[in-house]
This record gives sequence, C-alpha cells and structure tokens, in this order.
Amino acid sequence: MSTYNHRTIEEKWKKVWEETGLYKVENHQKDKENLYVLVEFPYPSGNLHIGHWYAFSAPDIYARYNRMKGKNVLYPFGFDSFGLPAENAAIKRNLDPREWTYSNIDSMTSQLKSIGTSFDWSRMVITSDPEYYRWTQWIFTEMVKRNLAYRSKAPVEWCLSCKTVLAHEQVIDGKCDRCGSNVEIKEMNQWMLKITEYADRLIDDLDELPWSEAIKSAQKNWIGRSHGAEIPFIVNGDEQVTVFTTKPETIFGATYIVIAPEHPIISKLIHCCSNVSEIEDYVESTRLKTEMERQQGEKIKTGVKLEGVLAINPATNTEIPIYIADYVLAGYGTGAIMAVPSHDERDKAFAQQFNI
Repeated sequence: MSTYNHRTIEEKWKKVWEETGLYKVENHQKDKENLYVLVEFPYPSGNLHIGHWYAFSAPDIYARYNRMKGKNVLYPFGFDSFGLPAENAAIKRNLDPREWTYSNIDSMTSQLKSIGTSFDWSRMVITSDPEYYRWTQWIFTEMVKRNLAYRSKAPVEWCLSCKTVLAHEQVIDGKCDRCGSNVEIKEMNQWMLKITEYADRLIDDLDELPWSEAIKSAQKNWIGRSHGAEIPFIVNGDEQVTVFTTKPETIFGATYIVIAPEHPIISKLIHCCSNVSEIEDYVESTRLKTEMERQQGEKIKTGVKLEGVLAINPATNTEIPIYIADYVLAGYGTGAIMAVPSHDERDKAFAQQFNI
C-alpha cells in the first residue's frame, strides 16, 4: 500500500503551477465573467502566524471556487510595508528598516507559496517600493490641490521614550508595547484627510451593498452621522463656547456645560479660575488616557469645575457653570456639550455627582 508523500507531491505540483503560470490572468477577458478578489495586505514585521492564514484561507477558497466555475479571477497579493509598524520592528531589533522589511517579505512570500496559495504573484504590490508610493504621493498632492488634505491639530498617542506616535494596538495598559514607557495623549499638528466631505455618501451608499445588516450598522456607527445644531454660549462676557447638540429644543433645560480637556478655550479662561492647580492636574491626568479608555470609562464620571467662570444660556439668559470632563472628546462635534439633566440620564447622574 502506497502512502501520500506530501513533500514530494505538493512540491512537484507547486513547481508546475509556477512554471505554467496557472494563476496569472489578464485584466479582462471578454468571453468570461471577470472577478477581482483582494485580501488585506499584511505588515512584513515578522514571520507569518496562524492568524494570517486564518484571514487568507477563506478568500483563497473563494477564488479557487470561482475559477472552477469558469470565471477570470484576478487574485493579487502585497505587503503593507511602508510606515510605523515596519520601522518600529526594525528599531526594536536595531536593524536597517529596508533590510529587515525586505528580508521578511522574502520569508513570508516563501511561506505563502509553500502552503500552495493561488495568488497571482506577478501582481505583487510592496507599498515601500518607489514605483508604488510615487502614486500615493501623487494622489496626496491631488487631494491637497482639491482641499481634501489639510493641516490640523488632533490628539495622538505619544510614547515619551520612543518619541513617536503609536497606533491604538501598540498601546497596552497605557504603555508602549515596544519599550514599556508611559504613553500620553498629545495634541500635534498633522495632515488630515477630509473624508467628512463624503460622509453622507459613505452611509447612504451602504444600502446597495450585499453586506450583512450587522456590518452595515457597524459602519454607520463608526462614521457617526448626527443631525443637530451648533449653539454659541457667551462665557465671562467676551469669550464664546460653541456646543453641538442633537436636541437643540432642550436648551431651555441646559444647566451646565461640559468641555473636553483639550478644548482650546481652557487656556483663555484658566487665568480667571480660582482652582488653577486642580484644573491643570486634571488636564494632565487625561493626557495619560487613550480615547478608548475615556469612552469606556467608569459609570462614575470624573471632572473638574472652572471655578469663577460662568456661561450664559442664550435661551433663558441665566448663568450656568462650566466643567471639564474626559468623557467629552475633542474630536466629536465641537468638543463641548450642553447638559440637560431633565432630559438625559447621564447628564442627571453627572449633575447629582457634582451637586449641580
């Protein structure tokens, strides 16, 4: 009885596939249905692990299935090799980023080929190749020309030791995953892409996609379209705080304002406050929290009052206090909200907690 020698048989046929260009396809064939299948490109920061193949196996099965149905299937592969993940991995090992990155690409390509994937390797994209990023640079300059790319300040997660911006997944328990140093939230001037220009289309066009309702709902929540109004509140006679609210009709019940710790008006008002040290300590403590930690905060909210500062409710002409609280995010709306305890349970709880 013969046994299946996988090393001999699989190596033989993988060699045949490569020599015959079995998975190479034309961009378009008139006599066939054309299908483009794409997987998310991995970071080449180390060897492949089971999570990679878990992500690639289902698309590979799908691509093979459609080829067997007679379709012209374009199924390329590539590596997301340009940016912080590759650089950080190289820094951690004290190696040249290019040498480290491209040696990993060779290793990962060999691993994927050994598994017998059906990628068209002649289409491989490496985002750190000049022939690739020259086009991303061109796209960027076109976006600048059309006012879709702009400079603006925004909070980022900053490693005090590495002196670099970190991605959310690189921050573990408030510390840098590479060096273990504390991470703080730092406001930095940076390039932004104005996807808000397309926010309505991003939501409305979801209706036509053949996706599950759960995925569509997640996308809509992520985009976060809110309908409401911006209302100016005069503060201390000559300053102004603009709040965003989805229920402007409740303004008659607004009894206090809450602003984000990063709100620029704090620097203008703090000299009027009698509790400067308390305010500065609270703002500084917030810098050590990630946005996710602030959103998933405890039921008991933290905050500090701007003692000696009052705003005028434009609907009732009454004076109301202003608080700083880390559950208000600078990137949502105007970074300031009006609180209406009679209409909102969260506002009521905050008001009771601070005896407002």
